[in-house]
Amino acid sequence: MKTLIVFILIMGLLSGVSGHDAYSQTAERHNVISVSGEGIVKVEPDFVTVRFGVVTRDDDPVKARQLNEEAAANALNAVRTLDVEERKIMVTVLQLNEIREFDRERRRQIPSGFEASRHVVVELDDLDLLPVLIAQVTQLGANRLSGLSYDVRDREKVLNDALAKAAENARVKASVLARSLGVEIGRVVQIQEQSFRFPGPIPVRAMAVEQMDAAMDVGRPEAYAAGEIEVRAQVQVTFSIE
Repeated sequence: MKTLIVFILIMGLLSGVSGHDAYSQTAERHNVISVSGEGIVKVEPDFVTVRFGVVTRDDDPVKARQLNEEAAANALNAVRTLDVEERKIMVTVLQLNEIREFDRERRRQIPSGFEASRHVVVELDDLDLLPVLIAQVTQLGANRLSGLSYDVRDREKVLNDALAKAAENARVKASVLARSLGVEIGRVVQIQEQSFRFPGPIPVRAMAVEQMDAAMDVGRPEAYAAGEIEVRAQVQVTFSIE
């Protein structure tokens, strides 16, 4: 009987210790504060990607191709006069397509010549030269502006800056909440990146060269103002409560 009583007492003590530990762990898990933080970084772009096209037409496919080659060569020479590195110039393969138009009288599509086209992509580091580049290539052969894209080279640095600001924003928010409740935040228990947004610039719609003067005045550099690129990062941080 004595042995049985001693065994029950020991088991009761062990059970009490185990229950206390479980309670402590539960309390510790709940003795935290979780907040989200947002960081915003605005940067000026340091390069622009220009996409333009050269489109020529003729009844003779050979002539259409020759006209395109001449116009494209003139446009590329205009780019090279601005000291753009060859590795930052990309030219697509020539495309030659038959043009067909709808004949209302015959009520069917009929051949109406050939169209030759190729596209050029140029990365320009000096944004001040953008108006000059557009003006020269359109005067010497390009007749389509496919779009402009402003960007920054070191995207990782910008993102890291935004994440750092988001983390600091989370700490500030947690401190404000804790002080309002008469407590203090302690160590970081968990941190998680929720999202980040590194938007590209608003693309310029494709347009013919005769529309470009009206839409993007080549005589005014301010017409090409790039503005700023806004990068946002969000994090979720959990702090212990002291």
